[in-house]
Amino acid sequence: MWKILGKEAMYVEFADVFKQRMIELASAMEGKEKFVDLMGKSEVMHIFNGSTETHGFNIRPGDDISNEDIQYMADVILEVAKSDPDMFVVSLDDQHQNCVINVRADVEPELIGSERTEGYASGKIFQPILESLAGPGRMNDSFM
Repeated sequence: MWKILGKEAMYVEFADVFKQRMIELASAMEGKEKFVDLMGKSEVMHIFNGSTETHGFNIRPGDDISNEDIQYMADVILEVAKSDPDMFVVSLDDQHQNCVINVRADVEPELIGSERTEGYASGKIFQPILESLAGPGRMNDSFM
């Protein structure tokens, strides 16, 4: 059975259970109300790298969260993860699974879908690079 921070979970629930358990465990710690609020406003995504057998949790705080608050979140996450040496962030049949946690403030462009970032899907974003390679004053044998 899979467990996320000591709670049983199905694979498709990992991100939601991770967020819920972080909030629950931090709520039990004194003075972590701010973290609970910040984590509640954050988006969590789980990915699994089958090559390295490593789980990844990407936490994307809200746009209005300051860099200091992001650092605070990272510190509390580390504190929660270390709070119980017998509890793993991710475990399978009570055996530790490799895991990374990323707290990210950047926004990746959306490449497909109705909200895609202009230029990425069409290749327009690469046009200045291509023009600089083939532009006047620059010798490029591949275009001859």
